[in-house]
Parts: sequence; C-alpha cells; structure tokens
Amino acid sequence: MRKWLPLVAICTGTFMLLIDVTIVNVALPDMALDLGTSFDQLQWVVDVYALALSALVLGAGSLADLYGRRKLYLAGLLLFAVASLACGLAPNAELLIVARAVQGIGGAAMLATTIALINTSYEGRDRGTAFGIWGAVVGAAAALGPILGGALTELSWRWIFFVNLPISVLAVVVTLVAVQEARQPGAPRPDVPGIALFTLGAGGVVFGLVRAAVDGWGAPVAWGSLVAGLVVLAVWVLVERRRRAPMLDVSLFANRSFTGIMLGALLLNAAAFSASLYTSLWLQSVLGLSPLQGGLVFIPLSACSFVVAALAGRFLQTMAPRWVVGGGLMVIGVGSLLLALVDADSSWTVLVPGLAVLGVGVGVANPTLASAALATVPRERSGMASGAVNTARQLGFALGVAVLGSVFTAQATAVLRDGGSPDPAGTASALTAGQAGQLIGSAPAEQRAGLADLLGSAYAGGLRDVFLVCAAAAIVGGLLVFWLVRAGAPSTGHQAGPSADQPQEAAAAR
Repeated sequence: MRKWLPLVAICTGTFMLLIDVTIVNVALPDMALDLGTSFDQLQWVVDVYALALSALVLGAGSLADLYGRRKLYLAGLLLFAVASLACGLAPNAELLIVARAVQGIGGAAMLATTIALINTSYEGRDRGTAFGIWGAVVGAAAALGPILGGALTELSWRWIFFVNLPISVLAVVVTLVAVQEARQPGAPRPDVPGIALFTLGAGGVVFGLVRAAVDGWGAPVAWGSLVAGLVVLAVWVLVERRRRAPMLDVSLFANRSFTGIMLGALLLNAAAFSASLYTSLWLQSVLGLSPLQGGLVFIPLSACSFVVAALAGRFLQTMAPRWVVGGGLMVIGVGSLLLALVDADSSWTVLVPGLAVLGVGVGVANPTLASAALATVPRERSGMASGAVNTARQLGFALGVAVLGSVFTAQATAVLRDGGSPDPAGTASALTAGQAGQLIGSAPAEQRAGLADLLGSAYAGGLRDVFLVCAAAAIVGGLLVFWLVRAGAPSTGHQAGPSADQPQEAAAAR
C-alpha cells in the first residue's frame, strides 16, 4: 500500500486544482447576490483561473526541471491553499478575482509537475497503472465540479474554497512523506519572455471578449484589447521561434496532426464545459432550483463521461486518434444540439438527454487527447506536447466562457427589446448576473407575472443560442481533427508520457 502513497499525493492535488475550474459555476448566483457582482465580474471569477492555468503551466514545467519537481509541487499546493482561503474570505468581487488568479498560479505549478512525478515514482507495469488512475481522476474532476459545488454551496458559496484547505494539508503531508525529489540536470532557464508575452496576449484576447459581452463590439475597450492581445501573441510567436529553449516550440504546429489535436483540445473544452456557467444561472435564478439541485442536474454528464472514459481508455487505445477524438467531438456536438431544445416553458429535465450525450462525447475524446499529442511529436518533445494539450484545454475553456457571454447577452437583449423592456441591455446584464429574482421582486405586483415570463423567454433564448454555438464549435472541431490528424494509434511508449530519465527541455505540464 505504501508504494501508492505518491500517487495519492499527486492525484489529490490534481483533482483539487482541476475541479476548481468548474466548481464555482453552481455557486455563481449566490456569489452574485452576496457580493453584488456584475456579469463581467462573474465571467472573470471563472475565466481568470483557467487563464492563469493555461498561460503558466508551460513555464512552470521549466521551473520544475530546474529547481525540483517535488519542490514546485509543494509550493503550488501551499500557494493554492492560501489563495483558496483568500477566495473564501473575499469581501468583494475584485478581491475574489485576484485571489482566483493566484489560485490559478498555484494550480499551474501543480499541474506542471504531475506526470513527471508519476514517471519518477513508478516503473514498468506500476507506472501504467498509475497513469491510468491519474487519467481517471483528470476525467472525473471537471465533470464532478458542478455537483460538489452545489452540495457545498448549500452551506455557503465560500465553502467551495474553504474545503481546499484540509485537502491541501493532506496532500502536503503525503507528498513530504512519500514523494522523492527529482530534477533534470542541466535544465535550461525558464523562458521568461515567452511566458510574459503569452500571458499578456491571451489575457488581452480574453479581456476583449469579456468586455464585448458587456459593452458591445463597438466599444474601443473591447476591440482594442482584442487586437492588442492578438498583436502580442504574434510577437510571442516570433520570439519563440528565435529562442534556444522556448516554452513552446511553435515549429511543432508545422505538423498538421499536432495542430489538429491542439485545435481539438481547445474546442472540446470550449464546447463541452463553457456553457455550464449559463446553465447553472438558468437552473437557479430562473427555475428556482437550489444550488444542490442545480448541481445534481449535471449527474448525467458526470456519470456518462466517467464510465465511457474508463471504457474508452481500455478499448479504444488501438484506434487512430483522429477517429476517437474527432468522433468524440461530433458526439459533443450532437449533445449540444439536444441541449438547444430548451425554451421558455422547459424544466430542468430538458437538459438530461443532451447532458448524457455530451458526457459520452467527453468520455470518448478526452482520455485520448494527451496520448494523441505525444504520438505526433518526437519523443524528446513529449513533455512539451503534453503541456501544450493542457494549455489548449484551459485556454479553450476561458475563451469559450468569454465568447458565449457575447452570444448570450445579444440574444437576451433582443428578446427583451422585442418584449417591450424599457432598458433591454441593462435588464439583460442584470439577468446574466443571476438577478432574475430581484428584478421580479422589485416590479409592481400586477406586472410580476408578465415580467417573469419575459425574463424566462429572454434567458431561454440566450441559452439556446449558447448551446447552438457550442454545437457548432464541437462539430467544426471534429471536422478539423478528421481533416488534419494523420498520426496512427499512439504507441505504448508515448501513452505513459515522457520517461523518467529522458531530457525534458521545457517539459511543460507533464
């Protein structure tokens, strides 16, 4: 039993950091009510964490190689715990967003070391078993977030952060007792210019998209930030091409299969998980479900993705990844189309078939992404490819939440305008901040029934468009994977990630 203690430590931290990507979604209505947040602040509470993960996980891998993987993992755990405490104690939305960003930095430090720590802790058949268990934990984390978030929010939304404290203590103790230190001799220095430029560029793009949802696409702050972010990302590509040890070797994208897998990873998370923010707000603020009831609605997604992922990992390993990943994305598209059947008269049950199909698609595609990426690159770039997949996943989630904000508010505003609302844009903003109950309660008694119907129609219309965009993203992603990916089935050597003793320059997010 003692030999599995390192895996317990690694999986505990991994589960905690990944579940925090989605655990906040069900708590957003309570946060909005307690802190008086605006819609763009709610988006940032979700997005800034995913953005920090995607921007820093590659660079954190270099730090781990240089200074020690266990040391960085422990530092990430401690930073994550402190930031979780700050999130739980936050008196306003601004401090909550800052604490969430710091939480994401700690999560990136943990995520960047997990595969390398498993590699150095296990050998042979034990290593394969460890990677299988770790993969199951990764697959379960995102899907279980809304359910656990709903249960904890019944106590208080702050408990979704406070619960991380005892878990972090457990992970720190087991890591100190059971995990051995490992580093790469002669590891290159972290690519600080690359990390800084990627963070600024990705942050500018996400900020521009978030502001577009609030201020409209004609606002200079929206399109200006978006353009500036894209320019910085272009500069980042130029800088990375000239560095001896870049955080990401951009020449890997010359390989069409690698490009296809990265696009698939980005669009998978955008299509499968970004809509959960808007779904949770609808379930609670419009339908009146409790946080726990709202979280339980996501059980079909969680259960199907977990079961199918276990079966897919066992039976689909010999299939070419283009069919597994592409097929999974197409199934996600079908699930999103089923979810788009929602209308003003729907109850929560309308979501069940779509969430179940969505879970099947996630369960098919998700476990294959990492091994498929590894199969498209030289072995000495395995760590970098694995990190790039994690970056694409989290960036896809962050971009998805931001893009869907514009989609949602545009349709909700149009329905409100057609319904005669005196301030359709302001009402839509309040609606997307989870304030449907307050809007109805503040109206004259004789107008409340009609206003409730109008708000329900507006929210259902926005949610339907959100699901349609998710369906389009998933189907386009599937077609791109079918077209671009030409690699065969991943080899056994690649599935386990980089070997314990191989060079891992910029071995990001192992």
